[in-house]
Amino acid sequence: MSRPKPLVAAIAVATIAATALSACSGSSAKKSNGGSGGGGTGGVFTSIDANNKITAGAPMNPFNAAPNMFLGYNQMQLGFTKNDPSDPNALLPGLAASWTASDAGLTIQLQPGAKWSDGTPVTVADIKTSLAIAYTQGTAGPVASAGGTVVAGSNFEVSDVKDLGGGKIEIDQQPGVKNLYFQRLVLTSTIVSDKVYGGQLPADIWTQIAAVQGTDQAAAGAAATKLAAEGKTIAAFAPAKDVSAGPFVETRVNPGEALLDRNQYFYAASKISPKQVILRSYSGNQQIWGYMNGGELDFAPYTSMPTNILNQVLGAGYTRVDAPSYVSASIAFNEKQAPYNLTPVRQALAYVIDRDAVTKVGEPVGGIAAPTTTGLVGSQSDSILSGDQKAALNPYKVDTAKAASLLQGAGFTKDGSGKWHLPNGQPWTITLQTVNGFSDWIAASTIIANELTQFGIPTTAAITADFATYQKEMAAGKYAVGWWLVALGPQTDKAYARIYGSADGYSVTGGQATHNDAAPTNWEHTPATYTVNGQSIDPGQLAAQLSVTPVSGQAPIVAQLAAATNQELPMIQIWNYTHVVFTLDKRFTNFPKTGQDALLANPPGVWMMQGYVQGK
Repeated sequence: MSRPKPLVAAIAVATIAATALSACSGSSAKKSNGGSGGGGTGGVFTSIDANNKITAGAPMNPFNAAPNMFLGYNQMQLGFTKNDPSDPNALLPGLAASWTASDAGLTIQLQPGAKWSDGTPVTVADIKTSLAIAYTQGTAGPVASAGGTVVAGSNFEVSDVKDLGGGKIEIDQQPGVKNLYFQRLVLTSTIVSDKVYGGQLPADIWTQIAAVQGTDQAAAGAAATKLAAEGKTIAAFAPAKDVSAGPFVETRVNPGEALLDRNQYFYAASKISPKQVILRSYSGNQQIWGYMNGGELDFAPYTSMPTNILNQVLGAGYTRVDAPSYVSASIAFNEKQAPYNLTPVRQALAYVIDRDAVTKVGEPVGGIAAPTTTGLVGSQSDSILSGDQKAALNPYKVDTAKAASLLQGAGFTKDGSGKWHLPNGQPWTITLQTVNGFSDWIAASTIIANELTQFGIPTTAAITADFATYQKEMAAGKYAVGWWLVALGPQTDKAYARIYGSADGYSVTGGQATHNDAAPTNWEHTPATYTVNGQSIDPGQLAAQLSVTPVSGQAPIVAQLAAATNQELPMIQIWNYTHVVFTLDKRFTNFPKTGQDALLANPPGVWMMQGYVQGK
C-alpha cells in the first residue's frame, strides 16, 4: 500500500492517466523557465528528502531498496511528471530536451551537452542499459500474453533502443503491444551510466528481453528467472563513487547528512544557483519542525502537523505552498465480516461521521474534508462528472436520524441505554484499526470513535505496531474496519483499482478483469456486481476498462464508478490530502509558487533544472 509516509503527508503517489500516443512535448520542453540561474554562486541549499531517508553505508545505487540517491539532484530521468490528470503523458524535460511519441514508440532528443559528472557524454548506451535494468527490476515488463494486446500498468515493454545520431534516440515498444502510458513510463525511468552499470548486465541481456517477450512460454519463463536474478545483482551493486548526470553529484554521506556538490558538467549548469546541497537526516516530525523553527531548511516537505506547529513555522519565515494531491484518507470495511456486508450499515456510519470535525483534528493543515465519496478526490471528480451527475451524489451530511432509520430498517435495535444491537440481538461494537506513527489517522480515530460511541455504537481505536504488520493483517482479513488510502490518482484507473482491484479479488489482463472472492489478496469482499440506477455493473471490469481507455473517453466509465461507490460505500472518504510544502526566502529566492502544479509535483532539484531557486 502506498501511503503518505508517516512523517511526510500528502505525497503525489500517483501518477497519471492516459492519452493517445500522438506527437507531444517538443515545444513545451523548450519553454522558458522562471529564473536566470546562478551558476553555483548561491551557497548551500539545505533540505531533507522525505521519500528517501539517508542510510549511512547504503550504496549510491538508485536500484537499491534504500539508496543514497536523491531524485532531481543526482538521480536523473529523461523527464519528470507534471501530475496532470488531463494529460497524463505531459512531462517536464529532464535528460530529454524533447520527444515525439507514436504507436510504435518514442523518439527523444537528448539535451545538448548532456554529460555525466566524470565529463563523459550521455549516450544511447546509457539509455539502453538503463531500460534493460528496468526489466531486471520488474518495472518494464514482461506482460504475460502481451503480444497483440493493449496493456496497462507499469509494463511498458521496450523492445529496442536505436541511435539515430545527433543525440536523437528511438525507443521501440514491443510490436503488437500498446500501453497508453508508454511515453510517461519510459521518460520517468531512472537513467544511469552505462560505464558504471553496463558491466553488471550480461552481454545477452536484450536476447533475454526478447525471449521474455516471446510466445515460447518455456523460454519466456527461463528468461524471466534470469532477469529476476540479475535484478538482485544490480540492486546490490555498490558503485565506488557517484557518477551523476543531474545538477549535483554526491560527495559525502554520513549518518547526519548527505552532501552533494554542483555538477560542473550538468547540461544546464548555468541555471543551478546552489554550490552545494545538504540533505539532512531526521528521526521524526519534531526534528524537522526543529530545523524549520531554526530557519535551517531552505525547503521542507509537508509533515503531518497540528495548527500550532504550522503557525510556528510560518512565524519562522516559511511560506506555505499548496498543490493538488490525488490521495484521500478513508475508512474501509471488510464486507466478509457482518454487519459491514450490509449497505445500509455503511451508509448509516457515513451519516454519523462528521468529516469536517474529524479533518480539523486529524489533518488540520494538509487535509480538506471529503465532500462525498466517489473514489476520486473532489477536484478530480468535479472535473469529470457533469452537473447532474454531481448533483445526484449523496454527500452524507451528518444526520443521525437518517442513520438510525437505516439501521432500524436493516433489523438493528436500540436498547434502553441508547446502545445499538445487531439484528441477532448481540451488542454492536466497533474496533477502528490504525497504525503506530500515523499521527493523522490516530488523532482522527479518536474523534470518529467518540462520534460513533455517542451515537450508540461503542467504538475503540486500536493501533497496529507498524505499517508492514498493518498491511499483512489487513490483507489477511483481520480487521473489520480500518484506515485505507484511496483515490490514488490522477490516473483514474489506478484510483479505482485501489478499491476494485487486487484488494477486492480482481486481477486484470489486457483491460479485462476477473474476480475471485477467494483470492488471497482479497480483504474487501465487495459483491462482484452492483445495481446502480437500475443497471447492473461490474466495478472491477469498469476499473479495468479505464486502464485501456484514453482520458478523452473515460468520463462515462468514471460516472458509473463514482455513482456506484457513492451508493455502496465500500470505503468512506474522510479527507482529501493537499500537497503542502514550505520554502524559506532567506538564503534563496524564486521558488515555485502555488499554482505552479507541474513544478511542485517534483523535488527542488527539478525546480533548479528549470532555473528556479536563486541565491540571494
